[in-house]
Amino acid sequence: MKEGIYMRADRLLSILLLLQNGGKLNSRQLAEKLEVSERTIVRDMDALSSAGIPVYAERGPLGGWMLAENYRTSLTGMNQEEILSLLLTSYSHLLGELGIPKRSFDAAYQKLLASSPAPVRQDAEMLSERIHIDGAGWHTSGESFPQLTVVQEAVWGQRKLDISYRKSESDAAYTGAISRRTVHPLGLVAKRNVWYLVAEENGVIKTFRISRITEAAVLEETFQRPPGFSLSGYWEQSTADFKSALPRYPATISISVQRLARLKRERYAKVLRAEPEDVQAGWMSVDIEFNTLESACEILLACGREAKTLLPPELREMIRNEAEAISALYR
Repeated sequence: MKEGIYMRADRLLSILLLLQNGGKLNSRQLAEKLEVSERTIVRDMDALSSAGIPVYAERGPLGGWMLAENYRTSLTGMNQEEILSLLLTSYSHLLGELGIPKRSFDAAYQKLLASSPAPVRQDAEMLSERIHIDGAGWHTSGESFPQLTVVQEAVWGQRKLDISYRKSESDAAYTGAISRRTVHPLGLVAKRNVWYLVAEENGVIKTFRISRITEAAVLEETFQRPPGFSLSGYWEQSTADFKSALPRYPATISISVQRLARLKRERYAKVLRAEPEDVQAGWMSVDIEFNTLESACEILLACGREAKTLLPPELREMIRNEAEAISALYR
């Protein structure tokens, strides 16, 4: 019984903070955020009103729940899980591994905003515009970032940045030389252990790998950010463009249902069509796209006896040769 009372009190506080920080929210939005039913939200609103909290409903299609103007709570009450979740937000996959639900971070964030003065809330908004954490599954890197502090200073101060940049050896325009350029730093992106600078250069928004910035100097001159620019939106589109530009190697295979589920999570394979082939045996006929012949061979070999390559013939031959070589090793 006590646990139920505690959980409801925690939810009522969460509702209060969400309305205080977010303005107007309808029952559906609150129910989704707090993972309860809309009927529960209505009952909670009655409880808040009975407790003297000035909450009221605005009717109509654009209506929702609101707090009376100028009402503000100073309650924060952060618990240990919420503090840990804040410390680990750069590695959000750790939250689940430690048994800390994502809603703990959301609750902590709302409490921090509620207890902060207006300038701090503005800084939080500016931070979200200038730093993006992408926790997708790329391999970690042993790179060093000696210029990161200088770049961060330019991003935060919205000042132009003079950099010396070394291109990747895999870049088509690679010459071995280091180029000097002046950019407008718009934000930082962390992809696992790799930092990137998103910046505007001569009217074009580009991505720079910070480990390849050999020198950096913050200039006195400021700049205007592009209207409507979204750092997270740019990064998502840039990632999608990168994937679409990768080479494509089509193939047709037969594969077990269980293995197909795992193959769909493979980064360098894209399932285009999957139809039942042998329902009783649990096999599927699949058209799939890899990046190269070599990566297709590597991925399909990892499937073992749960996948059989049908087309193209060169892929079948490569897999057969590799399988025979492996077999010879174990004779």
